[in-house]
Formats: sequence, C-alpha cells, structure tokens
Amino acid sequence: MQQQEQELVYGGFWIRVGAALIDTLLLSMIIAPILTFIYGEEYWISQDFLYGTWDILLNYLFPAIAVLIFWSYKSATPGKMLLKLKIVDAKTGGKPTTGQLVIRYLGYYVSTIPFLLGLIWVGIDKRKQGWHDKLADTVVVRHQQQTAVTFDEEAP
Repeated sequence: MQQQEQELVYGGFWIRVGAALIDTLLLSMIIAPILTFIYGEEYWISQDFLYGTWDILLNYLFPAIAVLIFWSYKSATPGKMLLKLKIVDAKTGGKPTTGQLVIRYLGYYVSTIPFLLGLIWVGIDKRKQGWHDKLADTVVVRHQQQTAVTFDEEAP
C-alpha cells in the first residue's frame, strides 16, 4: 500500500530565477508586438528611452497589474506555477493579504537598487527570502511530493 505525503520547502535562488525568466518571456511576447504595432520597428532601435503614454502603460503599469492579479488569485505568476512555486505568508503559510502583495511588488524596486543585492539575498538567506519577501513577510515555497511505502503487517 502506497501513501502520498506532501512537503513544502522554500523555493531557492535558481528556480526563482527560472520562474522570473519564464514570466519575462511571456510578458515580452505580449508587450513587444503591441509596442511594435504602436510605435513601429523604430521603437527597438531608437536611442530614446521613452516614447509616450503607451510605453509607460505597457512596460510598467501592465506588468505590475498582471503580476498583482496572478499573485492575488493564484499566489504565483505563470512562471512560478509552471515550476510549482507559490507565495505564502511567512508566519501562517497561508495566502498573503493584498497589502502584503503590494508591498512585495514595491519591494522588488528596493531589492534591485543596490546592485540586485536584495534579489541575490534569496541565495544567502536560510528561508530563501529576498528583501521584497522580508518587507512583505512572505516566503516562496516549492511543492514536492514524496512517496512513502508502507507495508500491511497482515499481508504474506
């Protein structure tokens, strides 16, 4: 007789980098064609950093809203979901509040300012928390399945 046991472990640095790369690729596949349609191919080769309202909306506001929506409803972005990662409250292991998620998102800016040190911190911290996680009191966990084999004593 086999019995399934589930165990949660912290999501480490490299798997979270992988999730972020997946999310970046997915967002780029949505945003790039729209920006090209609006501004033309010049957008990608021009020396100008900002074209206008659509540039701000698509590069900054849309990703923020999309990420917060995914975090709110799924506790993960598509990249995290694909890699079986989930954001949880650090104290309870339950779903974070909307306030925690907003703080976590804004905490990414704090984490990146000093040479990405707040993101690299995930690889150093014992609970695998980046500065954005610490600010929001969240952790990222990875769902792993372990199979335990038990034997019925009455079986021959």
